[in-house]
Amino acid sequence: MKALVVYLMSGRTTPELAEAAVEGGADIVELGFPFSDPLADGPVIRRAAERALADGMRTAACLECLALTRERVDVPLVPMTYAALLEAYGYERFDTDARAAGATSLIVADLPVDEHPELHRVQLVAPTSTDERIALAARNTDGWLYLVTRTGTTGAHDGLSTALAGLVERARSATESPLYAGFGISTPEHARDAVELADGIVVGTRAVEVAEDGPAALREYVRSLSTMIH
Repeated sequence: MKALVVYLMSGRTTPELAEAAVEGGADIVELGFPFSDPLADGPVIRRAAERALADGMRTAACLECLALTRERVDVPLVPMTYAALLEAYGYERFDTDARAAGATSLIVADLPVDEHPELHRVQLVAPTSTDERIALAARNTDGWLYLVTRTGTTGAHDGLSTALAGLVERARSATESPLYAGFGISTPEHARDAVELADGIVVGTRAVEVAEDGPAALREYVRSLSTMIH
């Protein structure tokens, strides 16, 4: 069974949106904890983070959002953020509080795999990763390995990255963990093509855009992806 991961920015309406995404077929929900300088994110998610911060979504509010989301859905919930936020809050404290609020794992986009190894989290690898770094990430990842299909930031693209096939091949040789591909996947056709290679997909930018139109629109969008990959 292929997996569908849907990214949403933490906010006041996120628990309802997450519920709609799961109703549409999301297997995992990734919750963005906004940061003022999100190096991995393109303009859509950057703007969503700016709006969330302007609305008061600091770490404590995001953890509350996580807990409220957990009350509505029973799929894995994975907070995604940046190391500076954990540095300010405390790495161990964040891990403890996030899991108490209902997190299944964590993603820290800019934290190298060999830093804070005590923080069990989903690791990311990219086409530019060496075989040694892919192997290290694979040994230390939590549940699945996140394949960043493109260099640069998140965002929708016209087609699937040509680098994905080679990255999947190298990652497969390093691990039996599921491989989920993200960055640039936005349409049902992208989803179909990606899961011919990988074990699942992560959809962020387009999901955030559609979520602006409300739960019903998000539910139908996620259903279009789920139908294609399942």
